[in-house]
Amino acid sequence: MESRHLGASGLRVSRMALGTMSWGTVTDAEEAANQLAAFVDAGGTLVDTADIYADGEGERILGSLLGELVPRDDIVLATKAVARRGSGPFGGGASRGALLSALNGSLRRLGVEHIDLWQLHAWDSAVPIEETLSALDHAVSSGKVRYAGVCNYAGWQLATAAAATSDQRIISTQAEYSLLERGIEREVVPAAAHHGIGLLPWAPLGRGVLTGKYRTGTPADSRGASTTYAGYVEQHRTERAGRIVEAVVTAADGLGTSPLAVALAWVRDRPGVVAPVVGARDTAQLSGSLAAEELVLPSAIRSALDDVSSIEFGYPERWPS
Repeated sequence: MESRHLGASGLRVSRMALGTMSWGTVTDAEEAANQLAAFVDAGGTLVDTADIYADGEGERILGSLLGELVPRDDIVLATKAVARRGSGPFGGGASRGALLSALNGSLRRLGVEHIDLWQLHAWDSAVPIEETLSALDHAVSSGKVRYAGVCNYAGWQLATAAAATSDQRIISTQAEYSLLERGIEREVVPAAAHHGIGLLPWAPLGRGVLTGKYRTGTPADSRGASTTYAGYVEQHRTERAGRIVEAVVTAADGLGTSPLAVALAWVRDRPGVVAPVVGARDTAQLSGSLAAEELVLPSAIRSALDDVSSIEFGYPERWPS
């Protein structure tokens, strides 16, 4: 698997990341081990989790596999701090106290001395950004964190945070990005490019819809059929999405590959993208994503997919018109 620099930093990561949101829920520890082994065997290095996944069980499972299954130094270990809002003295959310407490919890569950990429899961309007960023600065300067990133920030939020950081700069931002969700192209992508921040798209397969599995119904073993994730998937089951999925299927048929590979290759090679974060229920699903590594979309197919999935730009993103 090829690697890329993450933003304007010296950190190099595989151009696909292994997501672990399902670990500890629909994916048990044994299957998680199989996924991690397959990912590393394919040359993958970036593994992404969060303190909220399965209420911390995702981190515990990943931590139990480091050293035992794969060497710790072979993995770029990324996690996220949700820092839930609470009634305690530190205020919860993205306050300095809550974030540093969340960091210590992640280190404990993962069983490591440092995290390679520590990310703030969301913007917190109730806490001054300077206080939030001071937690990032302390985490890096203390040696508990190597690099810092953010997730789900709007364009102005990302630019504000990037401009306010001190020596411990933000090198990455996670955001939903796929052929079905291109909204970040309006402001997040330009802000990231301006500040040297790498893009880590989550849900690059349109929450599973771009695989084509929902074209004729809802498979019984899919996320769309589960009570936990049905609403998550339903957001992208629209008429517009249907047209895009059909274009992806047509492209896949012409190339002799899968719709999954086409959709993943499209987002992987978008400007500013470093590594799509791909999750899977099992190793068979993950294998389909890993197979996309060799696919390069012809320019004509890429242009056709760009057109069918295009979004509206206007004032002020494109001014003067």
